[in-house]
Amino acid sequence: MKAELVSIGDEILIGQIINTNAVFLAKELNSIGVEIVQITSISDQKEIIFNALNEARKRADIIIMTGGLGPTKDDVTKQTLCEYFDDKLVKNEHVLEHIENIFKKYVTTSISDMNRDQANLPTKAKILPNRFGTAAGMWFMDGGQVFISLPGVPYEMEALIKNEVLPKIKQQFVLPALYHKTILTYGLGESVIAERIEDWENNLPESIKLAYLPSLGRVRLRLSTKGSDLEALKASLNEQIEKVIPLIEDIYYGSEEDQSIESLIAHKLKKMGKTLSCAESCTGGAIATRFTSQPGASIFFKGSAVTYAVESKTRLLGVKSNLIDSYGVVSAEVASAMALGAQKKYQSDYVIATTGNAGPSREDQSHEVGTVFIGLATPSGVESLQFNMGNNRTRVIHKTVNQAFEILYRALLK
Repeated sequence: MKAELVSIGDEILIGQIINTNAVFLAKELNSIGVEIVQITSISDQKEIIFNALNEARKRADIIIMTGGLGPTKDDVTKQTLCEYFDDKLVKNEHVLEHIENIFKKYVTTSISDMNRDQANLPTKAKILPNRFGTAAGMWFMDGGQVFISLPGVPYEMEALIKNEVLPKIKQQFVLPALYHKTILTYGLGESVIAERIEDWENNLPESIKLAYLPSLGRVRLRLSTKGSDLEALKASLNEQIEKVIPLIEDIYYGSEEDQSIESLIAHKLKKMGKTLSCAESCTGGAIATRFTSQPGASIFFKGSAVTYAVESKTRLLGVKSNLIDSYGVVSAEVASAMALGAQKKYQSDYVIATTGNAGPSREDQSHEVGTVFIGLATPSGVESLQFNMGNNRTRVIHKTVNQAFEILYRALLK
């Protein structure tokens, strides 16, 4: 079963927003055995939408469009779909009632005729109710192919996919069983890992595909397989994972499907009944953001201090001025003091602390751009490690965040 995703909107084409909808859709569809053959971004213009649909139906069984369903005149998707399927718009009373209730309960401005017109929907479409917005989803059948139009607002689209679209796809089509796992590695580059596991990779069964997914400081190895027997797929893939782990044991951090290292850390802390806090300088709160995005983070995460300025380190974390004067703000001694200060401030079991020069200028003359110290306080003590993360500011920050997770996770596994 093949699908194509069509994202509609000039805001995507000019780089005003990132197309996160396509990422979400691809992941959700892949999870039920639907193969994505192409992702297309187009302008909200009738001729362009027509061409995109004609091309997509040559390649896919399911075409999912997102965006272009707003109330304003520049949103022409609904009218274009009517022309494409030789249909007309008719007022849907259930959708109109829903729109009026949304304005009555949640919107301070008065409802307009333009808003009410969103209840005018094609007669040939099965309407997919949008609980969280005013633009209903639409499901068309045409020549055995499915055409789905969804609002572009991410949380509205995501709810429609999970509650309406995926159940209908699973009901209507016979889908293959699909199974994949992602091995998490930290500390070595893609090419080095490939050399280590070359013989294993060459002997993988044809039914199992391996993909290298590198990012700053880490590489994920995703193994995927599909067929008719899910249990047999699991057994075959897990057998291969057992063979490769001894080859990468020193850099292996788990094999949970699509689970980030912060998720693994969160799970471990909850299981241990331990708590965590952060003291960040050069990472500017990026570590805390990743942790607080985890469901139930309040169970283990006590708080974070973003002490970017020198005076913040002394005032909020109790780092001694003479320590900074003696060793510099970018130093192992200050990273350790920050970690201990946050441990005391938040009464947490573990603390990760960062201080460094992310660039582009060399403000601390004792260390070049890219020098970073990561401090780790645990119930048994404190340590700091030095790294050089390169000379690109964005790269330095992201690599520091990933390295901090690696250091913390290693400590939790001891």
